[in-house]
Order: sequence, then C-alpha cells, then structure tokens
Amino acid sequence: MELGESMEALSPLEFRSMTTEDIPAICEIEQEAFTTPWTAGAFQNELTNNQFARYMVMECDGEVAGYGGMWLIMEEAHVTNVAVKEKYRGKKLGERLMRELQKTASFFGAVRMTLEVRPSNLVAKNLYEKLGFYSVGVRRGYYTDNREDAIIMWADLPKYQHNTLNELTGD
Repeated sequence: MELGESMEALSPLEFRSMTTEDIPAICEIEQEAFTTPWTAGAFQNELTNNQFARYMVMECDGEVAGYGGMWLIMEEAHVTNVAVKEKYRGKKLGERLMRELQKTASFFGAVRMTLEVRPSNLVAKNLYEKLGFYSVGVRRGYYTDNREDAIIMWADLPKYQHNTLNELTGD
C-alpha cells in the first residue's frame, strides 16, 4: 500500500479487545512510534492487573495495524497510548482508532476524555483538536526522553448509540 492510497483500498478494519497474545505485535508498533516505548511487561500488567484499563487493537487483513489504551475511572477516560503501525500511517486510521476509543469510553459510562500530547507532535495535536479536544494546561518536563512538556487536552465525549457489547469488547 502506498502512502497516497485511499482508505477504500484497505481491507475492512476490525476493532477488538487487546489480549496478551497481541503484546509482541504491540511492542513492535511501540518501537516504531515512540522514543520511550512501553515494555511487554507494562502491557502485561495493564491487561492482567489494572481493573481500570481498556485496550483495543485495530486489525487490517488479520494484522495488528494499531492499538489504543485508556483508563476508565468514574466518568472519565484517560488515554494512555495510541499508535498506528508505520506502514498504515497517513490513511486516517489514527482517527478511526481514536473514534473507537471514544465510543468505547462512552459505552462504559465516561462523559469526558483526557490525554497528553507533545507540543512537537503536530499531527496528533491536530487530530485531537479535530475530535473536539482542547488544551487546558501543560505538564512541564513530562516526557522522560527529552524533558519536553506535555499539553493536557480534554474533550466531552459524543453520545453514541451502541447495538451490542460484543461490538466494543470483541466478545
């Protein structure tokens, strides 16, 4: 797939809950996407020990094309990480993934969502603004690799209609 290909050229996407079997593929995407990637152990802990964590994968042709995670606490969802595999970038899949996270958060009762983003990550910042996020502050020196600040963003979640829990949990 070339960068300029439209989304219509992609196979249908499937969104499902992340499992421990997905961790190796997720770690590969982490390595591509982040200067300080999460470890396999961190994902294992999130999936098995964190009662607030909800992680999903986005598949294309049976391959993990991206993933996203969040903590759902009361009526708030805190996005922990979102990434798309390098070969799938530039196809608006990050937007699709974020919209699925928003739908899932709403389904589980969240009415607001928050995240942090690097000021230098203009692509992500612009996407979040497109999805209704707005800046509320800065966490100074938040990122450990270069002490870059983080912009704190919040969004009110749209109200979604859900047909079944299976659509969101992959059960």
